[in-house]
Amino acid sequence: AKKRRSEVTQEADFYGSMDGASKFVRGDAIAGILIMVINVVGGLLVGVLQHGMSMGHAAESYTLLTIGDGLVAQIPALVISTAAGVIVTRVSTDQDVGEQMVNQLFSNPSVMLLSAAVLGLLGLVPGMPNLVFLLFTAGLLGLAWWIRGREQKAPAEPKPVKMAENNTVVEATWNDVQLEDSLGMEVGYRLIPMVDFQQDGELLGRIRSIRKKFAQEMGFLPPVVHIRDNMDLQPARYRILMKGVEIGSGDAYPGRWLAINPGTAAGTLPGEATVDPAFGLNAIWIESALKEQAQIQGYTVVEASTVVATHLNHLISQHAAELFGRQEAQQLLDRVAQEMPKLTEDLVPGVVTLTTLHKVLQNLLDEKVPIRDMRTILETLAEHAPIQSDPHELTAVVRVALGRAITQQWFPGKDEV
Repeated sequence: AKKRRSEVTQEADFYGSMDGASKFVRGDAIAGILIMVINVVGGLLVGVLQHGMSMGHAAESYTLLTIGDGLVAQIPALVISTAAGVIVTRVSTDQDVGEQMVNQLFSNPSVMLLSAAVLGLLGLVPGMPNLVFLLFTAGLLGLAWWIRGREQKAPAEPKPVKMAENNTVVEATWNDVQLEDSLGMEVGYRLIPMVDFQQDGELLGRIRSIRKKFAQEMGFLPPVVHIRDNMDLQPARYRILMKGVEIGSGDAYPGRWLAINPGTAAGTLPGEATVDPAFGLNAIWIESALKEQAQIQGYTVVEASTVVATHLNHLISQHAAELFGRQEAQQLLDRVAQEMPKLTEDLVPGVVTLTTLHKVLQNLLDEKVPIRDMRTILETLAEHAPIQSDPHELTAVVRVALGRAITQQWFPGKDEV
């Protein structure tokens, strides 16, 4: 992953460097054109005013001279300025300039073959120093042939493997055991800015809001979402994992918007057709310029970070029971003990074990029943647990006690169904 990240960084730096080099060369080329224009105008004035030539004769003579001088001067200047621009705006690596140039010029035989072809063509032009160019051509061809032959022989001569000394082997420890995160997310390299706090990644704030809202609605705080980059994923791909196992994935394109068709949108939009990863609705990734048009046509338009956050929120809600472990149960009980110390002290572990309480709460969450009303839950368990120890039977009793809250959840404003 580190090697791939380094290659991606150098690739991005390369394009930025070439942009700088093009600006460097562009300035030199513009200066050359201005010099040619000045030579033409100055030549016409000198020919007509000083030497008494006609305008046509002066134009023919001095224009021809200017073109010849321009070719002689500008071609070498263009080559030199291009080389200088590439060197000045080179990609930063661990190597110095000389070592980097040697590796790039003489490590690849294809580069030398191309250079030999160019020099050979120049050596065939009449009036050029043919012998010099042809000698350089022969030298580059010989060097390319030698390097290619060495590369072909290299696999047949493997380097001997040095055995590690016994005293350098480090014994394995429990620190080498990697524990799986309860909840995690992996992103491709194009999505890294969305989750990088140094770049004000907007997804981090949305994830914090999701955890807070979930805790307020369901009654317990979900585990922290551990985010890491994964260079094996597609650049715009992300996936969400629970205990190391993928439970959802999708694509997100920073800078673009997802137009979701709720079923009532009119017309179509240009873009990449897809499916909303959270709810499975038909959607289209569109450019920013089409956002207003999409809203007018009835689409729900959301940005890339919102797409990922909504998908994560949906999956957390779906797997709430699995995310509620014994540790979360103990943390919730400690929080309730701050408000109702006598009730919790009398109930756990004397009447109900932590295991039974955890199972009852997990059953409720599996049925999408919030566990915010811990007072009712604990009082119901305190009443029925002495005569009933089966977690499923206790869950049924607690569900009846929470009947009003469940009704309000699914039918707001009504006390009965």
